[in-house]
Amino acid sequence: MKGAVQQEPAYVIHRRPWRETALLVDLFTLNHGRMSLVARGANSAKSPLKAQLQPFQPIMVDWTGKSDLKTLVQLEVRSAPLLSQTRALYSGLYINELLQRVLPAADPHPTLFASYIESLQALAALAAKTDVEPILRHFERAFAGALGYDFAWDEATDTGLPVVAGGYYGYDPVQGIVSAAATGVRLQQIPGEALLALAEGDFTGELPRRTAKRIMRVLVDYLLQGKPLHSRNLFSHSVSSSGRTP
Repeated sequence: MKGAVQQEPAYVIHRRPWRETALLVDLFTLNHGRMSLVARGANSAKSPLKAQLQPFQPIMVDWTGKSDLKTLVQLEVRSAPLLSQTRALYSGLYINELLQRVLPAADPHPTLFASYIESLQALAALAAKTDVEPILRHFERAFAGALGYDFAWDEATDTGLPVVAGGYYGYDPVQGIVSAAATGVRLQQIPGEALLALAEGDFTGELPRRTAKRIMRVLVDYLLQGKPLHSRNLFSHSVSSSGRTP
């Protein structure tokens, strides 16, 4: 992708110092996917860009450049609700790190971009005792689907048969849900009733919640291909009010 881009909706998903007074900024954008930009002078004390290039802040970005590394020309900050709770903040950092580490560069995913905005809005509106896990599971599912790893909760791919209550199934990132007789899958002994509940959109019941967490952890780890997620360490030190860590 060459030339200049103007007024591109974007969010900062990661930033770090670069050379003397610049910042190297990873963006998740609507029409261009994950992009890396150099914000010259943004790391200096007098530059307003350092305060503007913050995670979870919607921005409109202009950039230019012929290489994969673009140069930030201008940005406008748009209003959005804040992630004020610790659980919401850590969850947002987890989502950002997932995008930054796994999403291919310059690969547009407008549907995933919409899911990202919905997730941030849900996290910003999180009540004190509301479970954060359904928000994360929905985004992980959208993320996996964008990368070609979507699957049906209620169908065994190896047999083509529907999942039944009382049965037990397996899960593999490449195959999806499989019958209990399948060999070499990552997860075994998944209750059929939990999968059927998830197929109906129930991510809150104890059994489907636990099942979704197990399955999506295996899928996310597969997509990471051994890359660490530092945001998971934040959750290990912060137990939610329900006694759970996402």
